[in-house]
Amino acid sequence: MNEIIYMALVFTAGLVLGILFFGGLWLTVRKVVTSKRPSLWLIGSFLIRVSITLIGFYYLSQGSWKNLLISVLGFIIARSLIIYLTKSIEEKSIQLKKQTSNGAKS
Repeated sequence: MNEIIYMALVFTAGLVLGILFFGGLWLTVRKVVTSKRPSLWLIGSFLIRVSITLIGFYYLSQGSWKNLLISVLGFIIARSLIIYLTKSIEEKSIQLKKQTSNGAKS
């Protein structure tokens, strides 16, 4: 029973790592569009995101391939979650822009 709880915690931590990685990527891409130094944002964000992710996987695995596999599964699911959430945010933004532009033309 204790091992199941630990595996759930490893999965959750992998999910958090994925949210940090892919959420940070999404925020970076949004920032790069308006930045005067986009290359600095891209390289800095990449180094920070990869460092956090690799250190997180290292500590989560604790030398066990099972722990690593479960944390990577959480990481991949977080990717799908971030894609879903950011698509809905972008769609709402597009709808709001359309409503605003249609209201301004009237």
